[in-house]
Amino acid sequence: MRNTISGEAVAGALRRGCTTLSEQVDYLTSLDQALGDGDMGITMGKIAAALLDYVDATPVEDIGQWLAKAGMTANRAGPSTMGTLTATALMRAGKAVKGKNELTADDLVAMFNAADQGMQDRGKAKPGDKTIIDAIHPAAQAFEAAIAAGVSPQEAGAKALAAAEEGRDSVTPLRSKIGRASWVGERTEGKLDPGCAMFVLVLEAVVGG
Repeated sequence: MRNTISGEAVAGALRRGCTTLSEQVDYLTSLDQALGDGDMGITMGKIAAALLDYVDATPVEDIGQWLAKAGMTANRAGPSTMGTLTATALMRAGKAVKGKNELTADDLVAMFNAADQGMQDRGKAKPGDKTIIDAIHPAAQAFEAAIAAGVSPQEAGAKALAAAEEGRDSVTPLRSKIGRASWVGERTEGKLDPGCAMFVLVLEAVVGG
């Protein structure tokens, strides 16, 4: 049984996540429009296309450096709020494993936590504000707890996905507090947050590989 995660596996996970984003552009756009904006699906589609090209063209040697460059690619492709958050997550995750060509379960925990904290720092959002943080933060916590309990990364990923779904659903009744969605006020109550929905879709693709 292999106890480490290869660079090729990391690339495969990013490819699966981006393929899902490409397929869900219209759905994410419809969610975003309901909260008063509407460009997130298009932006994430552009980012996904750029990252798929990056994955195909760039061999993985130093996983941390590879992820950091993926983040820069995302930032160039979609310089928007969600694009910046996605880029920050990738770059922070990469920084956490700089210099490594294989990853342990503990490395995955460090990456997940770094991505979560990076998004919180950059977006100035916290749990309960009805943003992507309400999905990624509980997912990262659940993943760390599961790894600490000795389960496999695959099982921990399933627990993280369940936590992300629960986090998404827990804030759906709430009013959005951050960004353009906050301008819409009470009309955001009962509507899915696009960032949460996007993260759940991507995480499902990543852990399902």
